[in-house]
Amino acid sequence: MAEPGPVIGRVDVSEPASISAGIADRYATAIFDIAKENKNLDGLETGVDALSGALDASADLRNVISSPLISRAEQEGAVTAVAEALKLDTVLRNSLALMAQKRRLFVVPQLVRALREALAEERGEVTAEVASAKDLTKTQLEKLTKTLSERVGKKVTINATVDEDLIGGLVVKVGSKMIDSSIRSRLNSLQNAMKEVG
Repeated sequence: MAEPGPVIGRVDVSEPASISAGIADRYATAIFDIAKENKNLDGLETGVDALSGALDASADLRNVISSPLISRAEQEGAVTAVAEALKLDTVLRNSLALMAQKRRLFVVPQLVRALREALAEERGEVTAEVASAKDLTKTQLEKLTKTLSERVGKKVTINATVDEDLIGGLVVKVGSKMIDSSIRSRLNSLQNAMKEVG
């Protein structure tokens, strides 16, 4: 029987990301359910916000949770110290320690995102990721929030970012739905159409 030859073609790079998201979702579900059972969703939200702020502010913390060179014990010690400094509630603190022991700290950014989504869903809210070529004005944000809330049927919170490559227009993502009205997208479509004609 002949040995299979080298495989040339597409590589599925989404698999590691989906595995990380799956791990994060399982932890997030357990943490959320325990916090809800203990009637401590406000404490969980405060902790999630503090943890997210610490991740954004500290490259050292991001390195500790993602580096395979740091031992489990060192990761657990570091994350426990951070949890105590941030005054995280017991469920979140214990979960982070367990994740360190299981070598799962690399999913903490996805965990934060999943917990935020669960908390928002509990309140009947949804977050829209909005990218624009320049900062949106307060009036534009208010109009966009109102329009999206009417379309989705829930209260919408907008997480706005600037992507200068868009040239103009918006890219809006709500859950699994994405609306790309950017000029970059239109130019790409036009370029593809011209290639087909030529």
